[in-house]
Amino acid sequence: MLADLAVAVADGAECISDIAVLADQSALFGPVASDSTVWRLLDQLGQAELGRVAAARAAARDLVWAQRAETCGAAVGSAWAGGRELAGLVIDIDASIVICHSEKEQAAPTFKGTFGYHPILAFCDNSGELLAGLLRPGNAGANTATDHITVLDQALTQVPDAVLHGGRVLVRADGAGCTKAFLAHIRDLRERHVTAEFSVGWPIGGRERLAIDALPAIAWTAAIDAAGEPREGADVAELTTLPSDTLADYPTGTRIIVRRERPHPGAQLSLFEGRDGWRYQCLATDTPVGQLAFLDARHRAHARVEDRIRCGKDTGLGRFPSRQFAINTAWLTVVMLAIDLLTWAQTLLLADQPALARAEPKTLRYRFLHVAARLVHGGRQHRLRIDRHWPWATALATAFHRCAALPQPAG
Repeated sequence: MLADLAVAVADGAECISDIAVLADQSALFGPVASDSTVWRLLDQLGQAELGRVAAARAAARDLVWAQRAETCGAAVGSAWAGGRELAGLVIDIDASIVICHSEKEQAAPTFKGTFGYHPILAFCDNSGELLAGLLRPGNAGANTATDHITVLDQALTQVPDAVLHGGRVLVRADGAGCTKAFLAHIRDLRERHVTAEFSVGWPIGGRERLAIDALPAIAWTAAIDAAGEPREGADVAELTTLPSDTLADYPTGTRIIVRRERPHPGAQLSLFEGRDGWRYQCLATDTPVGQLAFLDARHRAHARVEDRIRCGKDTGLGRFPSRQFAINTAWLTVVMLAIDLLTWAQTLLLADQPALARAEPKTLRYRFLHVAARLVHGGRQHRLRIDRHWPWATALATAFHRCAALPQPAG
């Protein structure tokens, strides 16, 4: 039933009753539970049961990544930033508000003046998979270190051991992730044989302003864009004149990099920025080497997580169906399953179809999932007849054959 619901959400379902779309096509999907039965299932999924579902997700991911390694040459694709391929795995952590239009358990006013939930999510930037998510009340703090640590640990348990312990892991977050406890936890992962580094936003205060003022003109170097080309009107530098106690209790080797750029017309500047017309942003990283411009571009690529969250809200994340917090927590697990199904289809079956492999959920459904076809039976076989004039008919047929030919584990 959980798998059926995940398929329905991947197909665009927004509530539990939308599973009727599958139930109405029994020739294709077989027996499908009613929405009331699925509702009772979600109500029975406590923390212990959700833990077993997470273990099953990890086992499935281990198989899919092995299949991807055999068929595509790599267990997981590469993340890119600044025109370069990033080594290892990149995990982006971010929180997002989901508005509730009715009273739901633990829904609360948010810092943006809305009302709802404030889940924190961990995406794999290499593939777009939603590795972990934690549903929280709307008034949960954006910079709560324990929540960041929890969702990161849950995300790491989803990564196959061969990838996790055989390469590097970069953890990116915005300024909400810049807490001493969270960064210390990332550093401590090395004791678990996980080569982890961090790149997080850093708030600008009085000490940073003084250090920026003290930078000589020669300290600034041109910034680069996502393609690795020089970005006009933007520069980066490293803050090396901060007071000695600024980085006290932060992991050894933490560096602060500042970026300045000319703001777009109409942008609101602080009094400090209004003096010279530059907008400043800082990041903290423990990566010991690398050009400053590249480290800055690598961090700015964290913005991709906003697109992934937006697509997630088109795949069940945009609304929670129940008044009960426990059922909504289970629904978040279903959303993670659904997002994984879509990303696995794109990376395993559509890797040679760039337009489909990079398509957002709504586009993928229109071109690939919601295709008019007829399931016929003859000669002791079932055949799916697709309109040959459909622009993506060949890609769909090829994907079916690839899915059937995927290597399966022995036994």
